Amino acid sequence: MDLSEPPSVADQPPIMLADYLTSMQTKTFSKLSAIELADFQIPGRELHSRHDYVDGFEESGPAGRFHFEDASTLRTRWSALRVADVTRVLKDKRLRGEKGGDVAKLFAKHFKVEEHVAYLRRTKIAAAVGTPGRLGKLLCDTSALSTSALTHIILDVSHRDTKKRCVLDIPETRDEVFKTVLGAPKVLKGLKQGTIQLVLL
Repeated sequence: MDLSEPPSVADQPPIMLADYLTSMQTKTFSKLSAIELADFQIPGRELHSRHDYVDGFEESGPAGRFHFEDASTLRTRWSALRVADVTRVLKDKRLRGEKGGDVAKLFAKHFKVEEHVAYLRRTKIAAAVGTPGRLGKLLCDTSALSTSALTHIILDVSHRDTKKRCVLDIPETRDEVFKTVLGAPKVLKGLKQGTIQLVLL
C-alpha cells in the first residue's frame, strides 16, 4: 500500500458521504443560498460506500461485484483512459454472466455527441461508463441516454491523477458531475424519489 495515497472518501459511512458531497456541491453552487442548495442535495439514504455496494449484491463468478440489468448502472469516470479501462473489465463475460446488452463507452475524445446518440438509440445497453462531460451532455441535451431502468450511479472517487486529485477535486469535472450528471432533472428526480442510488466507489 502506498502510504502517500490519501484515504478514499468511498470508505466512509453514508452520513459522512453526505457531508462530503454537500461540501463539494457548495463549491459548485457557490452563489446559491443554503435553501436553494437543498434542492440539489442527495438524500443520505440514497448514498452508499463501495463496501455497501460490493456487499449488497450476490457474488457471481471471480469478480462478483457487479450486477447487470438493462441500463441499470451508470458509472462516472473522469478520464477517457479510465473509462476505456473500466469498460474493458465490465465487458468480460465472466463478470457479466449471460445478461444481454452492451457496455457503452462514453467520452468526448474521438467521438462526437451525434455518434453516441446514434449508437445509444440502436443498441441495447446493460451499463454505461463515461466521463462527466459526455454523460452530462447526453443526459441534459438529448433523449438518447434513458434513465427509465437506471438504479445505480457509480461515482469513481477513488481513482486519483498524478497530483493526487479525484474527480471532485478538479473544478471543471466537479461542476460537470453536479450540474449535468447528478443535476440532470431526470437523474435528480430519481435520486430524490429513491429509484436511483448513488454509490461512491
